[in-house]
Amino acid sequence: MSLIRKGALSGEAAPIPIHVNFDAPRPGAGMSRPRRSLAGSAALRVMLIVAGGIIFLSLGAMALQYRITARALEARQAEVLAADLTGFAQVYDQRRIPGLREAVEARAAITPPDSGLYLLQDRSGAVLAGNLEGWPPGAVPDGALFAATPAQDLTLPGGAAFRGVARELPGGFPFLAARSWAPVTETLRELRRTILWVAIGLSALALLAGWLVARAVVGRIGRLNSLADRVAEGELSARLPGVRSGDEFGALESHFHAMLDRIEALNRATHRLSDAIAHELRTPLNRIRQRLDRIEGQEDDVAAIRADMAGTIRMFDSLLDISSAEAASGQRPGLVPVNLSEIAAEVFELYEPLAEDKGLNAEAQISPEAWVLGERNLLAQVISNLLDNAIKYTEAGDRIILTLEPQGKRHLLSVSDSGPGLSEELRATVFDRFTRGADQQSVAGHGLGLALVQAIATRHGAALSLPNTQKGFRIEIAWPRLSRP
Repeated sequence: MSLIRKGALSGEAAPIPIHVNFDAPRPGAGMSRPRRSLAGSAALRVMLIVAGGIIFLSLGAMALQYRITARALEARQAEVLAADLTGFAQVYDQRRIPGLREAVEARAAITPPDSGLYLLQDRSGAVLAGNLEGWPPGAVPDGALFAATPAQDLTLPGGAAFRGVARELPGGFPFLAARSWAPVTETLRELRRTILWVAIGLSALALLAGWLVARAVVGRIGRLNSLADRVAEGELSARLPGVRSGDEFGALESHFHAMLDRIEALNRATHRLSDAIAHELRTPLNRIRQRLDRIEGQEDDVAAIRADMAGTIRMFDSLLDISSAEAASGQRPGLVPVNLSEIAAEVFELYEPLAEDKGLNAEAQISPEAWVLGERNLLAQVISNLLDNAIKYTEAGDRIILTLEPQGKRHLLSVSDSGPGLSEELRATVFDRFTRGADQQSVAGHGLGLALVQAIATRHGAALSLPNTQKGFRIEIAWPRLSRP
């Protein structure tokens, strides 16, 4: 199996310290899928948008109603004051000050001081009529006779608020008429209190409505996301259960299913084609190899042809293995609990002599009891492919490290070396079939090693990654962790 490398590094041969470490796991980067936080979730945003819209419109409507009510109350008080002034004006026109004095005295007698203020004084400031003992502080005579405007706000020493008019009638007679502003302020205070409680209740209902809408809308999207996650893990046959609705979400689910049906059909066709090619070509190659056994006198040519054919047959075997692993992706039948630690240690022990013969420094750091759900032979094939590639593309004196350690809900398997590393422009296609670097054509292989590793990892629900390293090459596979059976 092959791996794309930039070049080759050379170095002197050195002793081979081989060490299997069963100590506590070392910390490292996790491979689990990042969780979606509540703050960044679409459900929260939809809920806040819906609730915020309801609250904004409702509070706007209540604020408008408050302003309308306030103006109506103010207008009502102004009308009452204007009616008083109109009555006083009519009496004054007929009987002047004597008649006005009687009218003020009569109005003051039937109006409580906390509802209305009336006062008529003579030139010296003596009270002629009214319910006030003297001119209130802050009242300034202004305006013409009994006109309702301009009005002014008055505050008595006790804090009571009034709005009215202060005039100086012809001959120097101060006159004041005002209506209490307490009914307006008290009504508006009660209205504000009511609006506050309504706003609190409305906010709660708006949040509930937003949550229901978010649950209905985002929940439908969540179904598709869940399906996409299953497909991404290799379960191409996954579909959404239940009857699809006739709305836009139902149409989206139908399109999603149609797309998956098409992808699954194309995938099956590709697998059938690969299997057919591999089977059909492997058979005549085996026949040719058998016929070569009958040829005598050309042993060197026969050996070369036999070696080429053996390599070609191995390539077809790898293609069949890849197709088989990809076809079984996402399917749990056939997977059993296995101890990945034992498999890694056994495979490393098999490749130890090869590393020693090439003068490599090999090391294994394997945590015990790394149980996963898988096929033992396929897991061993993954580790052997990775070690084989590392040995192929390193030179004497380079270092190879196999590690296996628990990390969160996964077991992290990694193989790294200090060789020339992977060319940056080929990192995106390193897991494609038949991908090889231009400078590695002389190395035995067909560019199927990492393609098979990826297919087997996908079959087991594992995640592959190629972390950046300052020197050399490193590949990591995060296997779903399984409690010891």
